[in-house]
Amino acid sequence: MIARLTGSLVARRADGAVIDVGGVGYLVAATPRALARANGGRVTVETYLHVREDALQLYGFADADERELFEALLSVSGVGPKVALAIVSGSTPEELRRAIAREDTARFQAIPGIGRKTAERVVLELKEKVGLASPAPGAAAADLTARDALVELGYTLLDAEAALVDVDPDLPVEERVRAALKRAA
Repeated sequence: MIARLTGSLVARRADGAVIDVGGVGYLVAATPRALARANGGRVTVETYLHVREDALQLYGFADADERELFEALLSVSGVGPKVALAIVSGSTPEELRRAIAREDTARFQAIPGIGRKTAERVVLELKEKVGLASPAPGAAAADLTARDALVELGYTLLDAEAALVDVDPDLPVEERVRAALKRAA
């Protein structure tokens, strides 16, 4: 298995990026965070080699944590490498683990190509595997309620979650929303 590549980022294409390692160009479908780490054209990506009957495809990640989450997503029924890459590309591994622990299917449904059933399967099948303790049921519900309130006010799902990151989780929902709005102003 090819576990890591270090080389020069020579091209970005619709189907990935070409990384030149010792004169050999590897086509890698990579997360945006992995490609953003290119320093002076040099890049190191953790990789996963997906083997099919008709193709070998390399997927690239910013770190081992992204790759591990990608591999866990591949174990979910109905999730292939392209969907798993889309999920991992949209958020940090910590945010995705938190969404799984909170059973936040809306977070996954916001990703193009993922419907309600796939989102529910991701949460159900990975809840025990991702290694993040579930928040107290009341806290999880309050987090989702505050996020949903911000979405109703026009925030995107990801922007609403980002606005709530540094807000005291012990505040009542209304106070959390107000604090998030003040931070954004």
